[in-house]
Amino acid sequence: MNIALWIITGLLTAVYLFSGFGKLFVPREKMAGMADSARWVLDFKPGTLKAIGALEILGAVGLILPALLGIAPILVPLAASGLTLIMTGAMIMRIRRGETKAALGDGGYLALTAFVAIGRFALEPFTG
Repeated sequence: MNIALWIITGLLTAVYLFSGFGKLFVPREKMAGMADSARWVLDFKPGTLKAIGALEILGAVGLILPALLGIAPILVPLAASGLTLIMTGAMIMRIRRGETKAALGDGGYLALTAFVAIGRFALEPFTG
């Protein structure tokens, strides 16, 4: 279980870092033009997108850094819980926009972040 949690945590960290930096540094109009599933960014102000991106980066760092450094490892499941909330909001937004396939993808990330949160809170916590 511990190995599975580390693997999923590593993958989620990469995904959220990539996504967060994209929201921080790629202009909104350019993001919207990348794919139909990215047009949602036009529904938000640039400042809101930057805030979401910053939260994703903080969440990604919180998924891995506290455990690696051994400093306040309780932050790992808390970061996973925060990312679960972000993905819940993403799913709600996708469903409202009628983007079912994208909502399913967001649901996958939601399930993985929830698995890490539950895993590190109860199944394989870092502290005894």
